[in-house]
Formats: sequence, structure tokens, C-alpha cells
Amino acid sequence: MLQIKNIFKRKKLPAISQSGTTQCSRPSIADLSDKMQSAKEKTRTARKIVPVNLQDMFKIKCPDPTAEDRLRDKHQQLGQRLVRQENWEALSECISNHEESGALTPGSMPVAELVAYGARADVVMAAEHAIRESENRVVKEVLTGIEDLEHVVESLPGDYVIACIVAQAHIDIGWAWRGDGWDAAIPQRNREAFEAHFERAGDLIAPFLKSHAHSPLLAATDCARVSGPAATRNHVADKYEKLIDLNPHNHRPMRAMGNHLLPRWFGSYAQLELEARRTAARTEHIWGAGGYTWVQFDAISFDDVACANLDLGFFIDGLRDILKRNPNPHTANLLAAYCANTIGQMHSGSDEADHVRAQIADCTQWIVREHLTELHPMIWAHAAHGFDNNIRIRSPHRFAASGREDAMRIMAGLFKSEIASGKRIVFTENGPQAFSA
Repeated sequence: MLQIKNIFKRKKLPAISQSGTTQCSRPSIADLSDKMQSAKEKTRTARKIVPVNLQDMFKIKCPDPTAEDRLRDKHQQLGQRLVRQENWEALSECISNHEESGALTPGSMPVAELVAYGARADVVMAAEHAIRESENRVVKEVLTGIEDLEHVVESLPGDYVIACIVAQAHIDIGWAWRGDGWDAAIPQRNREAFEAHFERAGDLIAPFLKSHAHSPLLAATDCARVSGPAATRNHVADKYEKLIDLNPHNHRPMRAMGNHLLPRWFGSYAQLELEARRTAARTEHIWGAGGYTWVQFDAISFDDVACANLDLGFFIDGLRDILKRNPNPHTANLLAAYCANTIGQMHSGSDEADHVRAQIADCTQWIVREHLTELHPMIWAHAAHGFDNNIRIRSPHRFAASGREDAMRIMAGLFKSEIASGKRIVFTENGPQAFSA
């Protein structure tokens, strides 16, 4: 067996104390500013003044609001179940098949990644809990689970899927050690553990990078690895470019790249703008100008300078092209909620950034009037929290209800003249129509 203890000896994996179901913290979300929290508070305050009968003024289809989440859970649970059964061959085949078909959920989440996450979930969650609850004494659980996975890698040495799963587990545990604070505030022992896990992740996938160069799962694992302690500016952009080119229909890597190219992580404002334009050029046949919009999507939510520097016209053209190329309710809800809630509720105090955000928020009007046919409350709820992947949702139904409340409040403002004249807004397949109540 590959001796993981010996591997960590090089980096002096620190001991932690004894005191143990959520996804590990990610750098793309961990650095949300206090300003976003302020925006959330404003949203909560606004909810209190929504008229009780407001929803009576709208008639809009609302498909099962938790369907996407339940579908994702189903794929994750499949991966988790196959690992608990130690059916590694079936797990590898399942992920390979989904990867080959490019299967995505309706919310554009790669199915292969969901199954892979479920496969490492037990180990990662146990390690996260042990690290979170540690004080001074060693917690063996941090290493026990990952050592078990290392045994599997040894027994299936030519399987890149298994290597990716174990490498991703190392990456998740590495981020758990680091936490989501500023780099200067990370204790030395945590930093060393962070670096050790990322180094091991790199060792695991290195033999497959050339032989499986067309694997989106492998490319995504490599992106996650280079976005760690050894990241360099050009290296991160190059890795994301490869991942995007392997699956250009998936907008999530574009969004992640944009955020990681902010100066607070691994890039600069000039590089962010350059890569957004390059991505738009490479994906024009799929997204039109939308590639520029996807790359800037999260970056301008988190960073005032990036927002102030935005090519606003190009960004709005991208919004229109995304909806033209993907005319479906999920996309319409995503962009409407983003413009209205994520951007519209953000007031930073920077005149330049707030001016840009106000114009993006104004796009909610035409997106809703021209493209919205049904309501997806979970998207609106996530938008109110800046699409924070790490948010802990105690009750999906209550979370969805908060999203519906937000959407109704915002749409009441969009249709205030029609409502004031006593009309009811009915959302049809051709968009919203005003009828006499």
C-alpha cells in the first residue's frame, strides 16, 4: 500500500485534538464580503413589508421547487451507496458513462461530478468534523478514511476515475484544514496540512493527465488542485481554459474561473477581462457573447473594482445571448434572480460599481417580461445568498418559500403600474400578461 503517513511526513501533517454534511468550503465563495451580508439584511427587512395578499396578484406555474436538489441528492447518494458497498468497479463505470455522455442536471450540474462527490462524502465529512472539533490531541479519524481510499487506489492503479475521487477527497480535506480566512491568518500547522493534501492530489492524477486528456472530471480535478497553495496566475487560467473547452455547454467552470482570477485569489483585473473576452470568442458558437457574461458573473458580485471595470454593454449583450441560446425556465429564473437579488440588493458605496450594478439590476425588467414563464423559488433563494455553495439549508421547503417571497416582492415592483390599475399578472408560455382582476 502507498504509505500516506510517509507522504505526509515530508510536510509534517500536524496533530489535532480529539473532541464529528455539507460540502467543504471552496475559495470561490469563502471570501464573500460584509457588504453581501448587509445586502441580505436589507432583503430580509424588505420581506417584512410584503403585503399578505401579494401572491394573489400573480398567477405563475411553480414546478416542484426542490426537484433539482432532490435529483442532485439522488446522484450523490448513488456514489455514496456504491462506496459503502465497496463496488468500486460499478462506481467507476457509472461515472465514466455519465462523463462520456456529458450528462447535466436541469440546473447544469455535471452528473459525473455529483456521483464523484457522493463517493468521497463520508470520508470528507468525517475529516471536516474532526478538524472542526479539534483542540490539541490527535484525531485519528482525519487520516483513517483517506488511508482507506488510498488502499483502493493501490488495488485499481490504472483507474483514473478512482484516482480523481481520492484526489478530490484530499483537496476537500486540504481546504478544511485551511479554512476560509485570509491567508495571513492561517496557523502554520494548518497551512502545512493544506499543502500536503494538495501535493498528494497532484501525485494521484499526474499519471493520467496525458492519457486521459479529454476527461472533464480529470480536468476539473486538476483545476481544483492548481487553485490551491501552489497556484500561479497563468497556470490557473490555462487549466480552466482546458476545462471550459472540454465542456463549453457547462457555464460553471466559466463562473469559477472568473472568481479565481480576481486579485484576491490568483489573477488580476486585467487578466479577468482578457480571459472573459477570450472565453467569449472561443464559445461564441454556443453562447454568443454569453461567455463574457459567465466569466464576469460571480466576479462582479464579489468585487467592486471588477464591477466598475466591467464592459457593461458586452455583459448585457451576453445576458441576451444566453437567453436566446438557452430559452428555458431555469436560465430565465437564474438570470432574473441574479440581476434582481444578487446584484440588485448589493450596495457597496462605490459610486462606479453601484452605477454598473444598478444598470444590471434594471435588466430584471426585460428578462422577466420577455422570458419568464414559471417560477423556480430555490434559484431566487440561492441568489439572495450570493449563490453560496456552502450555505446550510435546514429546511429546503422553507428555503424555497423565502425565494418565492423574494420573487413576488420583486415582481410586484416590476408590475406596479399594472397592479395599481387593478390588473392581475398571468405568466403564460409567451411570458407575463396583464388581465383585469
